[in-house]
Amino acid sequence: MRRHLSYIILTAMAIVTVFAPLHLQAKDNYDIYELLLDENLETPEIKSEKQADKVRDFQYDMAIAFKKSNYDVEIMRDDEVIVITIPASQLFDPNDTVLTKLGETQLKPFLRMLTNPGFYKMLLVMHSDNTGSQEYTLNLTRQRVNAVYDWFDENGSVDYVVPYALGDTYPIVDNNSVENRKTNRRLEIYLVPEQTMLQQAKKGRINMSQKAK
Repeated sequence: MRRHLSYIILTAMAIVTVFAPLHLQAKDNYDIYELLLDENLETPEIKSEKQADKVRDFQYDMAIAFKKSNYDVEIMRDDEVIVITIPASQLFDPNDTVLTKLGETQLKPFLRMLTNPGFYKMLLVMHSDNTGSQEYTLNLTRQRVNAVYDWFDENGSVDYVVPYALGDTYPIVDNNSVENRKTNRRLEIYLVPEQTMLQQAKKGRINMSQKAK
């Protein structure tokens, strides 16, 4: 089932940092497709330090593997969440919204993350520079993130994939040069541990190929 962005989930007038509301901390039966980006980044909460240590070790190894494949990789949320940044120029032609062959090649390694639904939650966050109106940049990022989502839908599972389009609202650097604007045009892929991984961590061993029973 496709879950396209029919509207912009976060707009320039409604961007606030929301960390794990109490109603999300209290239960696990929330809908990931109804959450703000920051809410999705903060859930599910890992309550056991022993579990968290297993998750951190696994995520660190995964981050190193992506780094060795020349991806731009960071780890956040106390080393529990992996962030991989792909320049938009490696996914799309200028001002275009159709994935290039290079873009498909860049995304292929992430298909493995989706072979065990419930192991990872993958958040797709598309950004642009500030060239053009706010309406244009939001629409461009919406179409681009939907193109990435559709590619995953056609080639794997999207049960735990959530797209976000942020336009030019979160630049990494000032949009005051050609190079800086290129830096700001990007896709961020967040690999967030989900319940299957947490269940495995509780048992002491994490294996991405092992399905939940």
